[in-house]
Amino acid sequence: MSRAFVKEDGPDNEPLPDLPLSPHPNYVTPRGLAALRARLAETQAELARLRARAERLDRLPEKAAERDIRYLEARLRSAIPVDTASQPRDEVAFAARVTVADEEGHESSYEIVGEDEADASLGRIAPHSPLARALLGANVGDVVEWRKPSGREEIEVVAIDYPEAE
Repeated sequence: MSRAFVKEDGPDNEPLPDLPLSPHPNYVTPRGLAALRARLAETQAELARLRARAERLDRLPEKAAERDIRYLEARLRSAIPVDTASQPRDEVAFAARVTVADEEGHESSYEIVGEDEADASLGRIAPHSPLARALLGANVGDVVEWRKPSGREEIEVVAIDYPEAE
């Protein structure tokens, strides 16, 4: 097809809408900040690769990469790095790995991290999650009430650790 029949200024060339940004403060651990920077570099490299393609009729992958770069840059601009070494060692705070026991004595560990780093499969929870809100400020031996969709559960703080300060 001749380039004379390709529409250059239509909706196919509009940028994709930005991804929504969280209204919560963007606290980040050192690991989370490094991960955001790495994701930005990877996405910028992917965009360069996409722009270097010989065939560029499908611009959607480029637009998606541009949108992701805008999001990652905004997250980096709003990042509030937290020095884990300065966190209190006797209470649960941001970046803590907390071991809790439920009423039956089953133990689980969670790490309170930034939103972009949160991953339930790794036990990493965001600071505004119901569990993190219940744990923040607690000390070893405290029993806190965790309000979850299935109901309320009392859990005991068994241990507090700051893995990145080690």
